Amino acid sequence: MFGDIVKVTPSSKVVGDMAIFMVTNDLSPDDVLDPAHEIAFPQSVIDLFKGELGQPLGGFPRDLQGKILKGETPITVRPGSLLDPVDMAQARAGAEKQVHRKLGERDLSSYLMYPQVFVDYAAHRRQFGDVGVLPTPVFFYGPEIGEETFIDIERGKRLILRYLALGEANEDGMRTVFFELNGQPRTIRVQDKSLSAHAKVHRKADEAMPGHVAAPMPGLVVSLSVAAGDTVAEGDQI
Repeated sequence: MFGDIVKVTPSSKVVGDMAIFMVTNDLSPDDVLDPAHEIAFPQSVIDLFKGELGQPLGGFPRDLQGKILKGETPITVRPGSLLDPVDMAQARAGAEKQVHRKLGERDLSSYLMYPQVFVDYAAHRRQFGDVGVLPTPVFFYGPEIGEETFIDIERGKRLILRYLALGEANEDGMRTVFFELNGQPRTIRVQDKSLSAHAKVHRKADEAMPGHVAAPMPGLVVSLSVAAGDTVAEGDQI
């Protein structure tokens, strides 16, 4: 129906979106091609027929393109030629400020193409590390009790983890996870997010708030030398 499009990401995603949409809504190809049958097409399909991924050999089927775009004028040139120029130094500085680290050329390219996706990815990596080394089922669903997971953190360096047990949640909603790392017993405490609505959770510094200052290590505040409204100068002991 879509013409002679190249079946590769991201056009393959469009095909998948449309296939799922048709199955979910019990649509046949005749329904899709019928000008009188009103359809709310997935956004990825609209973007494809608008020309934001380029034009296929021979163009798009004109009647279907008109139905999908509903009178909107499609792009007929290379989409990249319509982009505004980018100040690379300024873009790099802005990106590095958001992700709190220096960026290589590949990371900067990812940021320029998918700004919010890359910022979210960088925040996730700061919190959890490089989860790309985890097997896909473990990443999405977690390990089963007694299951061994092999994690290659670098060439020739493999970690073997065996998940043993999960402890009961305490009053703060924390659970103790029991596991073996290369045969040695280990434990770690994690927050059970399913209980976070009922558990007492201490506030943490928000990196998006310039006025928030995070503690460099876990501890307990026993006294405060300043009050709300006081002026604090650089170097003051508080």
